[in-house]
Amino acid sequence: MGKMLNHHFVFVSLAIFLLLPLSFFSTSVSAQIPLRRHLLSHESEHYAVIFDAGSTGSRVHVFRFNEKMELLPIGNNIEFFMATNPGLSSYAEDPKAAANSLEPLLEGAEGAVPKELQSETPLELGATAGLRMLKGDAAEKNSTSDLVKNESTFHSKDQWVTILDGTQEGSYMWVAMNYLLGNLGKNYKSTTATIDLGGGSVQMAYAISKEQFANAPHNVDGEPYVQEKHLLGTDYDLYVHSYLNYGQLAGRAEIFKASRNESNPCALEGYDGYYSYGGVDYKVKAPKRGTSLKKCRHLTRQALKINAQCKNCTFNGVWNGGGGDGQKTVHASSFFYDIGAQVGIVDTKSPSAIAKPIQYLNAARVACQTKAEDIKTVFPNTQDRNIPYLCIDLVYEYTLLVDGFGLNPYKDITVMHDVQYKNYLVGAAWPLGCAIDLVSSSSKMTRISSS
Repeated sequence: MGKMLNHHFVFVSLAIFLLLPLSFFSTSVSAQIPLRRHLLSHESEHYAVIFDAGSTGSRVHVFRFNEKMELLPIGNNIEFFMATNPGLSSYAEDPKAAANSLEPLLEGAEGAVPKELQSETPLELGATAGLRMLKGDAAEKNSTSDLVKNESTFHSKDQWVTILDGTQEGSYMWVAMNYLLGNLGKNYKSTTATIDLGGGSVQMAYAISKEQFANAPHNVDGEPYVQEKHLLGTDYDLYVHSYLNYGQLAGRAEIFKASRNESNPCALEGYDGYYSYGGVDYKVKAPKRGTSLKKCRHLTRQALKINAQCKNCTFNGVWNGGGGDGQKTVHASSFFYDIGAQVGIVDTKSPSAIAKPIQYLNAARVACQTKAEDIKTVFPNTQDRNIPYLCIDLVYEYTLLVDGFGLNPYKDITVMHDVQYKNYLVGAAWPLGCAIDLVSSSSKMTRISSS
């Protein structure tokens, strides 16, 4: 997720929604009842518009569905997508300019949706970009969801405009992945678990049984580990947890912190520099005896708090969901694909690949014995910015999968970047999951209210 954002960004977000034309919000509000009526008619298509407002850029996704909730193309693509740069945080001193930066996206979305359906089309905006990493409770007190609840006519439960937390992103990723794979609407035993390794956090999600749901504890903050979802006519109990500060980039920092001195057994021999994350610089230098895979593994387990005292844990004292058939298959994404592609575990020409956790450890055995200056000779696809950290990244990913999430080192998992959906390659990401969740939930509420 990069460096923690300036607190001004939260207030910029508030100003944006205040400055946008009333039609931007009134469309979302008035969409609730017409949307449900439209879904029940089964007579035509329907759309969902999802804004992804981040610090480095803002994006809009427009999805088109038929009455069976199958994705339909918009023009030549499976979705309408448009992005603007820079992101909202670049307008910290000029909220009006920040609001204006979203107008092209809104106009683009309006052009993608037929005028006669625009009043029936839900629009949801999620602000991400690491806001949940702000210290203290600034993000909570000043979030855009609070603004909508207190200052607008939106119903608070709908949360049409919100700052997404990691749990929401994790659940939407699960929805998107299982939708694209054709699993939604089936028994939970036929769904796949998802592990999404981002830069600042990692999310695990999978469907569990009713019995597990009944016995599920709450986390240390009192929040439930399990969400109830109604998707494509089927109810699911979804275990989901987001481990903040345990993404790939944040994980490096945790391991450098755990070493407690200027040298680190995970650092590649020959590199002498600093790693910057979250406003802190960490010394990166191998010990005099060189890089050590064994010591790096020990340090990584320590950073993940594998031995935290609790019952049925993953790591850092977090409940593991109880396991079960919802975990029979696993799809891992983001850095699992990116790092895997750099060391030959994944073919970059393929949108996904079957891999085993042990392959990351085997690659680590080679990387950790290679000097920084020779990495390109052994792993030519390694990105320059990742060279000093290739040993630590591979060890971290293996340890996360096996020691953290309890996967067998030889278990087949699917490491993916895109999913083949009909004749298209589609990225499984939170905006698609959000759209499906929104439309499915609205459909269920309509049937309840009309029964």
